Amino acid sequence: MKSPVAQHVIGVFAKEPRPGEVKTRLAQQTSPSSAAEVAHACLADTLERLAVVPARRIVVYAPPSARDSFASLAADRFELRPQGDGDLGQRMAAFFQEHLTQEGARVIVVGADSPTMPVEFVAQAFELLETDDVVLGPATDGGYYLLGCARRVPPIFSGITWGGAEVLAQTIERLSDPAWRVALLPPWYDVDTLNDWHMLCGHVQAMRRAGVEPRTPAVERLVVSKLP
Repeated sequence: MKSPVAQHVIGVFAKEPRPGEVKTRLAQQTSPSSAAEVAHACLADTLERLAVVPARRIVVYAPPSARDSFASLAADRFELRPQGDGDLGQRMAAFFQEHLTQEGARVIVVGADSPTMPVEFVAQAFELLETDDVVLGPATDGGYYLLGCARRVPPIFSGITWGGAEVLAQTIERLSDPAWRVALLPPWYDVDTLNDWHMLCGHVQAMRRAGVEPRTPAVERLVVSKLP
């Protein structure tokens, strides 16, 4: 019999942090290079924190040509898979379809925009998927920072305004059938704008002052350098 942990899969969806290609809202408020540095720090710290999760860990990256860049960040702690074609919903749907084929699989997807997300949320999500079909981690910007599925792929990957403030609401609309068992994690925040960055800076500084290890060394280096 396979260990339950062997049936746990976590995919980190991430774009290569190139100036002008990532965190475009932050880039408009600061500069493309500063936004790319923030994206790189968030990605590095997200991978560092999630590397301890007892699961099959996969970085699902874009563009396909960025494999070498992600290989250095993953450092053999994560498998590497290109995201493939289509919009975000199509790419996530393909990931879930691939990994839910294994009996008893519990599959979770996160982004790299929430570097302070407690790792305990991931463990909680895997636990909830023992009985629930879908687990959502609501983001304070109206989207979600974590999505988990078990047993079957839900109808939540088309007709969504990806990147908009109604992603979570639209997702819930598509889960109105009571046959879908849905669970929620505590809300958390993404880092997409300058205000979000200020929130992150204040949060890691507050954790440090309160004697809590933030476990975000790359972000803290930017905080110290006053970037952006």
